[in-house]
Formats: sequence, structure tokens, C-alpha cells
Amino acid sequence: MLIRSMLVGMGLLLCVASGAMAEVQSKAVTYQDDDVPLTGYLYWDDAQQGKRPGVLVVHEWWGLNDYAKKRARMLAGLGYVAFAADMYGNGQVTEKPDQARDWMQEVTADVEGWRHRAGLGLQQLVASGLVDENRLAAIGYCFGGATVLQMAYGNAPVKGVVSFHGALPAAPEEARGKIGPQILVLHGHADGFVAPEVVTNFRNRLDEAGARWEMNTYGGARHGFTNPDAGRYGIENLKYDPTADRRSWARMQAFFDEIFAG
Repeated sequence: MLIRSMLVGMGLLLCVASGAMAEVQSKAVTYQDDDVPLTGYLYWDDAQQGKRPGVLVVHEWWGLNDYAKKRARMLAGLGYVAFAADMYGNGQVTEKPDQARDWMQEVTADVEGWRHRAGLGLQQLVASGLVDENRLAAIGYCFGGATVLQMAYGNAPVKGVVSFHGALPAAPEEARGKIGPQILVLHGHADGFVAPEVVTNFRNRLDEAGARWEMNTYGGARHGFTNPDAGRYGIENLKYDPTADRRSWARMQAFFDEIFAG
């Protein structure tokens, strides 16, 4: 009886030790867009076995900073494989709004090039060998939110996209009837960067395009409502909202449960 108890105890200790060693892993992944060097970051939980859904994460206009990486790590903790993509290249990250605007405009000036660069990030996610290629999604923040919408308009091979306090580019006429991914938009009603008429046009164009979409609007929430550091940039319209942050993250998880079912 004593020996049996000791064996059971040893078994429990081994299980606990094994669980303690299992954690979210990460690695830098270098890739290219013509002559532009890009570095993204892959995150996965090594306790998970087999291929699982993959999520591309696209950063705010500041560049691929710690916030985007944190969100990718959180997704890995939920059991997904996440790749934080680099949309600017050359290690470009800033806290200066004017510089961020310039870099963003360089990317967004060419819509096809914009979509292509996002698609390169998706390719890195798939190339990890850890994901089920039939269960992919993309999320983005601010500029990244607009980026994943563009991915949807280009019918990227993802089940769905989620925009957190993103700019809201309207679906183009050529996307009519061709938007495969489902679209979830999580928007702050008090976001001064997005005028009410822009929101109305955005919704109307999605309907005209035949897209499957949903938009959740959080009263009083401004731009950047998911980012606890939003207020440090000295821009009045940037403000963290913990309630909107919590609710939007929960809605994203439910959305993933829906689109990845089966």
C-alpha cells in the first residue's frame, strides 16, 4: 500500500512538472517583400498537440511593437498559433504620430501591395507547420484593423477577420460577391478618427458587396480602447477602455469558436 501510494505520488509530481514545463513559445521569423526585410514573431503553446487554428496579428500604426506581440502571445495561450506580422520592415517602430502616419501611408498607398504584404505574414503562419490551413483568421488593431479588412476584400484564405478600433475602408466595387471571410468589426462609438458618415458608408458597402459581417460598437470608447498604453502618446482621441477591451476580446473568442467549428 505504501509503495502504491509512493508511485501514485511520483506520477502526480511528473504530471505537474510536465505541465509546468509546457508554456507559450516564441521565435522571430525573417522574410522578405522584394527588397524590404521583414521580421515577424510566431507564438504557440508547446503543450498543445497536433495542428490547430492559426491567427495572424497585424499591429497598430506604430509598427510591430510589444503590444502586438502581447496579443499574439495571448492568442497562443488560448490554444491558437499566432503570428505577429511586420508591415513596415527594417525594424521600424515609433512613438511619434507623424512618423507612424508616414510609414502607414507608404504601405496603404498601393492597395494591392498592402494586401500582398499582409498575405506574406499569413504565409509565414502557414509555413510554421503547426496550423490547420483550413482554420485561419486575422486580427488587427488601428492600421492593422484596416489591413485585415483589406485582406477580406481581397478574399484572403482565412475564415474570418477581426478589426479592433481600426480605420474602416469601404469595400470596393470589385469585391462585390467575392468576400469569402466573415467580418467582425469592434469599434469605439467615440472614436474621433472615424466620422459617422464613414461608418454608415462602410456598412452600406459591406451590404452591397454581400459580405457576412457584424459590427459591435462600444459607447464612450475612443480609438485604441484595447491598449492600456493608448493614453501615453498625448493624443486626446486615444484612450484605454477596460470594459470595451474585455468585451471585445470575449466577442473575438466567440467569433473564433463559430468560424472554426468543425
